[in-house]
Amino acid sequence: MEILDQLGVALGFATLAGINLYLTTFVAGLAIRFDWLALASKHEQLEVLGDPWIIGTAGLLFFVEFFADKIPWVDSTWDVLHTAIRPIGGILLALAALGQLDPTVSVVAGLLAGGTSLTTHLAKAGGRLFVNMSPEPVSNTVASVAEDGLVLGGLSMMALAPAVSFFVFFLAVILAGWVVWKTFGLIKKAWQKFRRKGEPIQA
Repeated sequence: MEILDQLGVALGFATLAGINLYLTTFVAGLAIRFDWLALASKHEQLEVLGDPWIIGTAGLLFFVEFFADKIPWVDSTWDVLHTAIRPIGGILLALAALGQLDPTVSVVAGLLAGGTSLTTHLAKAGGRLFVNMSPEPVSNTVASVAEDGLVLGGLSMMALAPAVSFFVFFLAVILAGWVVWKTFGLIKKAWQKFRRKGEPIQA
């Protein structure tokens, strides 16, 4: 059960980092700093998140993202800029949750964590791309608030039931992968349709 708890927390961090890295780090840091939850010895490396500098930096970046994420097309630009940042953050958070590992295992875990964060990031970015095609701006705010709610709910679940979190996040990543597959399929079809329209008419 202990290893399942660790995997649940690590997978949770990797998954949520792909949605909102800064909110994930900020809230986790606050929880650790103000003892809202007691860290087990297996999670002692996560204590670094309670450092005031980390909390302050994550909080400032989340403040910027909070507004950028609700403006049509600015949110998509922000997502593009974070295509590498979120997976890297997910790797660091997941490895911290797993603690000391054999170097080979650390590399494998890092690759899996990065892939997980990238998958959820692409699912979020792809979804926002379609939302931005909507004629009204309200949907951007609704989507952003819903994503923040998912992060907060996910962090709460990780704190209360880390073992259960593993299975929930595992299914969430599979769903995100399916969303990414479908999104890229739709983009490919739209691009092919656009190219056909630009082809000269044959005599």
